[in-house]
Amino acid sequence: MSRQQVLIALTSLFMIVVVWHSARGENVAGSEQVVFFEKKVRPILAENCYACHSAETKPSGGLRVDDRNGLLAGGATGPAIIPGDPAKSLLLLRVTHKDPKRRMPQEGRPLAKEQVADLTAWIKSGAAWPTLRVPVSLGKPKPEYEKIKKEHWALLPLNNPKVPAVRDTAWPKDPIDRFILARLEAERLEPVGDANKVALIRRVTFDLTGLPPTLVEIDSFLKDGSVDVYGKLVDRLLASPRFGERWGRHWLDVARYGESTGPSRNIPYPHAWKYRDYVIDAVNADIPFNRFVQEQIAGDLLPAGSDRERDRLLAATGFLALGVKDVNQRFKVRFVMDNVDEQIDAVTRSILALTVSCARCHDHKFDPIPTTDYYALAGIFTSTENRAGLRNKMGGGGLDYYDPAMLVVLTTRLSAVPNEKVQNLKVAVAQAKKEWEAIRDTPEGLSKGRDGFPKQRSYRLRYEKLQTELIDLTDPAARGHAVHGVGDARIVSDTEVRIRGEAEKVGPSVPRGFLTALNVAGAPEVNPKGSGRLELAGWLTSSNNPLTARVLVNRVWQRLFGRGIVATVDNFGVSGDSPSHPELLDYLANRFIREGWSVKKLVRAIALTRAYRLSSDGPASHRAIDPTNRFVWRHTPRRLDAEEIRDAMLAAAGSLNLNRPVGSAAMKLKMIEIPDTGADARAIREYADRSTHRSVYLPLLRGITPRALEAFDPVEQTLVTGRREATTVPRQALYLLNSSFVRRQSLTLAELLLAENDGACADRIRKAYLLTLGRLPDNMEVKRVQAFLINYESTARELNAFKPSTRVIVAAPDQSKVKKPSNQDEFERTNESAAEDGIRPKDARSAAWQGFVQALLGSAEFRYLE
Repeated sequence: MSRQQVLIALTSLFMIVVVWHSARGENVAGSEQVVFFEKKVRPILAENCYACHSAETKPSGGLRVDDRNGLLAGGATGPAIIPGDPAKSLLLLRVTHKDPKRRMPQEGRPLAKEQVADLTAWIKSGAAWPTLRVPVSLGKPKPEYEKIKKEHWALLPLNNPKVPAVRDTAWPKDPIDRFILARLEAERLEPVGDANKVALIRRVTFDLTGLPPTLVEIDSFLKDGSVDVYGKLVDRLLASPRFGERWGRHWLDVARYGESTGPSRNIPYPHAWKYRDYVIDAVNADIPFNRFVQEQIAGDLLPAGSDRERDRLLAATGFLALGVKDVNQRFKVRFVMDNVDEQIDAVTRSILALTVSCARCHDHKFDPIPTTDYYALAGIFTSTENRAGLRNKMGGGGLDYYDPAMLVVLTTRLSAVPNEKVQNLKVAVAQAKKEWEAIRDTPEGLSKGRDGFPKQRSYRLRYEKLQTELIDLTDPAARGHAVHGVGDARIVSDTEVRIRGEAEKVGPSVPRGFLTALNVAGAPEVNPKGSGRLELAGWLTSSNNPLTARVLVNRVWQRLFGRGIVATVDNFGVSGDSPSHPELLDYLANRFIREGWSVKKLVRAIALTRAYRLSSDGPASHRAIDPTNRFVWRHTPRRLDAEEIRDAMLAAAGSLNLNRPVGSAAMKLKMIEIPDTGADARAIREYADRSTHRSVYLPLLRGITPRALEAFDPVEQTLVTGRREATTVPRQALYLLNSSFVRRQSLTLAELLLAENDGACADRIRKAYLLTLGRLPDNMEVKRVQAFLINYESTARELNAFKPSTRVIVAAPDQSKVKKPSNQDEFERTNESAAEDGIRPKDARSAAWQGFVQALLGSAEFRYLE
């Protein structure tokens, strides 16, 4: 049976089904228009377009015409049809083009006038398309959902709980403490004593800035006996630029920040660092959290008083643009819908802590989120252009994935480029392209040139070089004058449910809107002329939205106590944890809103509580009752994050550069694929190895993690991450023993200590402890270290080898065991390794001190906060 016969049979079958439904009195929306499409339009598309533009082929120009959404999304030149407007529909413009070289179809006869008229009528009437059979339950109320809405704590309006009374009225320092103490008294648990000042300054300085306190700061804090000394310390830390770098990193975790696309073709985002800097600056400026969210969801739609402010708001929308993208996706409609899904997941999990993306294929299994709610949100994002500067193309290479028109150009002006220079370069590019196309795949082109490669390779490289030069000269994005962001699409409209989540299987259309699980009084309705992002931002940040403030205060609590009031910080749904202190959670959320959504005020209030200042001691009786410290009877110790470990090593060695670098190493990369083992990936890793800036400023391309962060559970950049893993694995010990970064910082600090000519050995040891662990050693620790130094230096001098062996291990000071190098061969092997990376002590004394310092940096006490 021929294709035409198949089409005739399918059309006849469809018409029979329509008639059958009509005879039963069922409503078949737009049945007359759909019959017209099946009888008149689909045959035209099948006979003339499917050969190059369907799922059965690699769609030419990225355009599919066998799928309505493929037509709406269009290909490389934009939407193929605009329902209701034939004059602006590229499909009609191409089939009626006067130039035979540009007219479609390119092979065969032009379309007849009657066919053009049918296409025109179809588009003018709205471009009807048959919908698939949808699940019977789609859009219908579910009794179990209604029950959850009325009962699940997270979906209920905020309560305004009273501050509880407590028996020990002298213990609380803030109403927050009363909620904690009331629960402890109910559980018959007494809080442990307060932390000592040494532990407290180290704890709060790391928690608020991600860095250790300096020697001057420690000395000043310990000597200051005033009542408000701790409050002054907290205020100083909040005012420090380091606060924005530390707490901005927390939001970047939640925002799944990365400087490349990630999966099958890893394409860099060279302007992503502008979003990173936006976040850090916003946190330091204490932009109210509700405004912070609005800027990232709809910054391009908010008013701005200056060009500088406009550019700041445009950079904020990078939140929606910088997610994972599979640019190797064959079909544009799937590429679009996958990106929409990624945006929905990022927005709803980061701000609402709900797993809304689970409703893409079916109604949510646990939470009251029907599929129709998912597509109500999807319509907002299908009406939004993802201007990350990328297009999809299966099997592309070079700059195929780069689309400069899909970047957000900033408003501030660029210096003009001489037109003559541009014209000359355009001519050169055109000529190089012509020469390459003339020789490619010819016998001459396939023959080898002087370099041993086919001649066509040289022609192609010359063409690509000139093309890149032209882009660098004329493209504002290539000149760094752009950001990855979003904007309202040229066509804004509701979108259809996709049956089983498959992009091409279209069901009924759903009006744009928000989640029906939440009753947000006074929320604005979607403006039919806009995407709906502005209204979505308003709905998310309404004081009547019960989730946004709850989620944020829980994230802050988790960062300061190691565990959230709700342990599952990214999931407030039915399958998530229940709050340990529900009244406290709502008290904090109300207080947060009342105090202007200020994150700094919230952090300050929690850091000043008695609960935060507790010791980390853990009596056995308390552990038996509450082993996970759910009720906060002590302060839970935590391991430093990967960034804190690296930054603390640099700080201890005096190597840390606190200046903000201009941009990122990734800003120099072209938007072409970066193989994990390629030259660009190696260059990025080497840059990160050399850098002494804070870790938040390291290039963070997906799949190309800086070596100094790899071992200690860096953030997963593909998903919203409110809480990182903190594993303990052998690889970490090996890193601390063998890493060139750790050895370099150890040697640098050792040489700094030895450079103090007037310092006695014991004084140098005490200073090493202060710089690394934030405390002074006791006399026994000093004696053990002195014994180690004498023993090691003597052995090294005897063997004339000045590099500490990886076999020489000094454990945490209270478990110190000295092991002499086993033999001269071992020293020689490690000396060779040291010579290779340039980290070699100048003499036996330096080698001994390096070994001692490296033991401190490798100790558990260095990595953990109490």
